[in-house]
This record gives sequence, C-alpha cells and structure tokens, in this order.
Amino acid sequence: MLDIVRNNKRITQVFLALITLPFAFWGVESYVRNADVGTGVATVGGSKISQQEFESALRERQDRMRAQLGGSVDQALFESVQMRRAVLDSLVTQRLLAEQAQKIRLVVGNEQLVQVIAGVPSFQENGKFSRERYEAVVAAQGMSKEMFEARLRQDIAMQQLTLPVTEAGITGQVAANRWLATQTEQRQIGEVRLRPEAYAGQVTLAADAVQKFYETNRRQFELPEQVRAEFLVLSRDALTAQAAIGDEEAKAYYQSHVDRFKVGETRRASHILILVAKDAPEAEVQAAKAKADELPVQARKAPGDFAKLARQSSQDLMSAKKDSDLDWFGRGGMVKVFEDAAFALKEGQISDVVRSEFGFHIIRLTGVRAERVKPFEDAKAEIIADLKRETGTKKYAEAAEAFGNMVYEQADSLKPAAEKWKLEQRQTQWLAKGGKLPPPFDNPKLAAALFSDDAMKNKRNTEAVEVAAGTLVSARVLEHKPAALQPLELVKVDIERHLIRDEAIKLAIKDGEEKLARLAKGEALDLAWSPARSVSRTAAPKLSLDELRAVFKADTARLPAYAGVALPGDGYALLRISAVKPGVAAKDDPRGGALVQQYARFIAEEEFLAWMATLKEKYPVQINKAVLESKER
Repeated sequence: MLDIVRNNKRITQVFLALITLPFAFWGVESYVRNADVGTGVATVGGSKISQQEFESALRERQDRMRAQLGGSVDQALFESVQMRRAVLDSLVTQRLLAEQAQKIRLVVGNEQLVQVIAGVPSFQENGKFSRERYEAVVAAQGMSKEMFEARLRQDIAMQQLTLPVTEAGITGQVAANRWLATQTEQRQIGEVRLRPEAYAGQVTLAADAVQKFYETNRRQFELPEQVRAEFLVLSRDALTAQAAIGDEEAKAYYQSHVDRFKVGETRRASHILILVAKDAPEAEVQAAKAKADELPVQARKAPGDFAKLARQSSQDLMSAKKDSDLDWFGRGGMVKVFEDAAFALKEGQISDVVRSEFGFHIIRLTGVRAERVKPFEDAKAEIIADLKRETGTKKYAEAAEAFGNMVYEQADSLKPAAEKWKLEQRQTQWLAKGGKLPPPFDNPKLAAALFSDDAMKNKRNTEAVEVAAGTLVSARVLEHKPAALQPLELVKVDIERHLIRDEAIKLAIKDGEEKLARLAKGEALDLAWSPARSVSRTAAPKLSLDELRAVFKADTARLPAYAGVALPGDGYALLRISAVKPGVAAKDDPRGGALVQQYARFIAEEEFLAWMATLKEKYPVQINKAVLESKER
C-alpha cells in the first residue's frame, strides 16, 4: 500500500528498500525517545534499539523474504551473524534518520498525508477515495488507521529527508564514459579446473588421523537434542474462514453502503495507433503524425470498415487482432489524454488524431454504459468476503490475549484452547535443536520456547508466540531425546572421506600454483584448455566472482596472459587470457543506458553513505556485539 510513496523517486526508492523495515508499532518519536529497560542491541545518539525491536525486525525480514521467494527460508540464514548484523544496520540507519528528522523538526502535515492517502488506488472506488474501502483495506492488514497513518507519515518523512542527498550526486560524462568502457571491456579466456578428485589417489592418511579428528571435533558428531511436539495455530485467516455471514446480513450491508457499489459510466472503444516514442526526434514525430492525419478522413468515409482499416494501419498488434477493440473501460482505465477524448465522443463517433505517450490514436466510440448501481447478487460475494474478513480480524483481536492466557494458565494441555477456538491439534515429527526447522518452528522465538527447560522437562505449553502478522502459535513437548555422541565406528567412513578430500584440495591448489608460475615464465604445458570464450565484468557465465576478478586483474600487456585462483572446497582454476577487446562508450550500445544508470546509482550510494557517516559522528552508534551474536536471548 505504500508503494505509491516509494515509487515516486528513482534513486530514493533504492535506499528506502534498504532502510525501511516496517515500524508500524513504533513511531518516529518512540524510535528516538524510548529508553528500553534492560539490555539493548545498540545505542544511537541517546536512544536504544531494544532486543524486542531487533527480533521483530528480524521476523519482518524473514516474512518478506519468504513472500518474495514463494516458500520457506533456511533458518540458518537468519541465525548467521552476517544476516543479524545486516538487519541491525537497517535499524541503525532508521534511527539515525529519525534522530535527524527530529532535530531539524521535519514534520509531515495532515494535509500532505491526506493527499497521499487519497491518491492510493487501493483506497479508491470508481477513481474516487472511499473511506469504507480505506478502513477495510487497512483492517485487513491487521492495523488500525492510526497505526497505518503513523507508518505512512514516517515513510513520507524519510523520503523527504533522503531525497536531497540521493539526488545531489552528479555523474560527469567523462567519468561515466570511462565506467562504461571498463564494464564493456571483453577478454577471451580458456580455463582448466584442477579438481580434488584427480588428486585423491595421492593422499595417504596417518594411522591415527581419523581418531584425532573425531576427538578434536566431537561436537560435529553429536546428535542434538530432539523433541516431538503438538501445537495450535490461532490465526486471523482461520477465524475469518470460520465466520458465517448470512444473506440477510450481507443485504443489510449492501443497503447501508449503496454508494460503494455504484459503477461509474463506462465506455467501449476501438482505436488505430501509430507508434512514436514521447521523446522521439521531431522529424520522426512529424512523419508519424502525417500518417495518422490521413486516417480519420478514411475512417469517417466508411465507419463500418473501421476494424478493417485498423488491421491494415494500426501498430497496436494486440488490439488489431481483436478488430481494434479495447473493451469496456471507466475513468482511470486509460491514459488521461486518451480517456478524455473517448469520453468526449458520442457513440459511433470517430475522433480527430489524439497524441499520447505511446503515439497517435484515432478513436471510435462503440458503446456507452451509464452510471449504475451494481446489483446485490453481483456484489454479494465481495460483501461476504469483506464481512468475513472484518469479523475474522475482530475475533482475532478479541481472542489473541485470551488464547495467550489460556495456554499459560492451563499449561499441562492444549486441549482447552483447541476446543474453545475450534483449532486442530497438530503434531510434529522429531525436531532437532539448532537444525533447520519446518514452519512455524522456524520462528526463532517459538523454537527457543520449545527447547526451553520448562517445555522439555516439565512438558508445559509454550507461551503464545506471534510467528507472523495475525498468527499465534503455542506448542507442547510430547517426547524428548537428549543430545548424544555418535560412536566412531558409525562416522569413521565419513571422516576418512572428508580428510582425503581436504588433502586432495591442498594438493590441487599446490599443483595449480606451480603450473601458474611455470606458465608465467613462458613454459609450454600440456593442458586441456576449454574452448575460448569472451567474458566481461557484466557478463561472465560459469565464472565465480573470484575467477572473474582474477581475469580482469591479470596484466595483459603480453598475451597470452595467465591467472589462477583457489576454488573454495573445489580445487584450483587456471585461466588463460588470449585476447582483449577494449570497451567502447558508445551511446547506441543497448547495454550503455543500463550501465550508466548503474553508475549513477553507485554515485548516489556513495553520497548517501558519506552523509550517513556524518550522522554517525553527530549521533554516535554503539553496538552490543554480545547480544547481537547471541541466539538464545
């Protein structure tokens, strides 16, 4: 719903995507002033970032990635220090911006907020703002209007704060051309990969190597604690599905909100399009217009042959296939200049030439439907869905606290809560502590609660944990297996295989470095080089980033030139550069525009990072690394 704000600016959008972790539950003021009791994960200026804020942001990032990737995300990714630090860096950036916004008294006025909300298509019906629609959409997101408006106000403020910085970067033509030339330079390469499998036969392990590795790395061979559990899921969606809305209730809503179901005037039209870009050269525009100017005359001579004329002349191939028909549309359904022309015509009338961003149009109006009220039967399904969603949201709000209290107060069983809210008592397979857990136990807080001493030893219900917006889960351990060390006999073969591969990789790297040194001296070696292929910094299929860097770091004053790089866990790669084709900063290169835009983004990022560095000097940042790296807190 906030995309209308974020998409308004080209470069600002990049930074908002990086820094905007939803903070619907904390306003700008609380970001700056709240001093959380207990240990925080960071301090920015005089304010703390609490453990609660950090964990919530981590969950938000996980939910967003799941939605983007269309499934679950490996929990290990979110337990890594790198990911946790990335999320914290985003929160620190938010806090720095909030501190600066407060210091310069940056305020988003009510009038500006109203204008933005009124312009959001999701809140409109028939092209006009609908309060009922606004309230329904916001409620469906699990937010109050106040919460949503606070969040939107913050987004607008952040855009206003960052826009002057991100738009200030200037990219010179000379520098941009150099960048383009560098990125489009091509090098012709062949490669030889020295795989560890080819060296495994040369490895001889010491008699006690397996025993020593087993003793030194005992933790690798421990089977972690495991539990099997039952659990309940109380969700807004489930309560929505349970809601029963009768025809009478739906009809009463329809009658009291009849304005919502008004369908504005719609029109049907056919058109002929002569394509010309809005920024095309004047000569090209005039040529297209001259061609278009002949068409209304021809069309009016034989209106019934408009479809035939469109098939012959229109460059809109999609509509031409349908006899130039554009089907029914209302206000807001077409680009404005086209729409205004169509709504100015009478049925059967043919327009003069109309210029839009796509080119020149000749429009024939083929139908008019007056404004009408959608019949109840047509609106019934939509009304019932909205009322069920509203009921489910209300029931969830009412049930959430009671659910949490019940699973806590009657901690020896989930059955009472299951019966009260008609929930299914589900059971898990064996779950390993610290391993990859299936949803909903991939939530760090729920996993920690499930493997707590109270849950495992006393088999008490866990607290109700919010694993996603509008979803609470409580679990209870049914069976528990303590951690156990696997005997050496069971893992001996795997250890031997691991040790042999490690030594084989070392031999491959050593051999690769020796061969590279000999090639650099000009020695001829009998190597099976792959067929030559061209690579650039922006297009290098089948090359790792390390290999690509090695190719373009190589001195090509004398060809062929050679480079080599160790491949983590996979041996060594030798690379031969046989030819170099310098890049050209050509304006007509189809890649040029995208690369220059990329360069402009880099410049803008550098401006932004430099500005953030000054904010960090103004509002010192301290990170509590012990809390940040802890997975048990």
